[in-house]
Amino acid sequence: MATIKRSASAVWSGTGKEGKGAITTQSGVLSDTAYGFSRRFGDEKGTNPEELIAAAHAGCFTMALAFQLTGAGHAPEKLETKAEVALEQEGAGWKIAASALTLMAKVPGISKAEFDRLAEAAEKNCPVSKVLNAEITLDAELV
Repeated sequence: MATIKRSASAVWSGTGKEGKGAITTQSGVLSDTAYGFSRRFGDEKGTNPEELIAAAHAGCFTMALAFQLTGAGHAPEKLETKAEVALEQEGAGWKIAASALTLMAKVPGISKAEFDRLAEAAEKNCPVSKVLNAEITLDAELV
C-alpha cells in the first residue's frame, strides 16, 4: 500500500494571547502566513487552524465527489462546496465540534436520488471527513 505524506510547519513567538505565529506548507502556497489569537477569535487579517481545516474539508469532499460522479458515468459540470467549521468552548479549552458542508452542484443527466447517494458516499469516504472527530453534515443541492 502506498503512503503519501504532506507537511506543514508552524512557528510561534510569545504568549498565547499576545504572541504571533506563522504557518508554512510543504507546497509553499502558505509561506510564513500569519496566525494568532486575534486571527482565530477576531477578524484580523491572516489565517487560523479552523479556517485551514474548513478549506481542507471543502477541497477533499469536492474532489472525492468528482471521483464518485465520474466513476458512475456522470461528469460534473461544476461542484462548489463551502465548509463551515464550528469551534466551541469545552470546559477551559476549545474543540472543533462540527463541519457543515454546503454543496451546489451542476451534474447533467443525473437523478436526484443517485446524486444524493454519491454525495453521501463522498462525504463518508473523504480522508478529511474520516480524520475529523466532529459532527459532519451535508446539504447538497443539484441545480
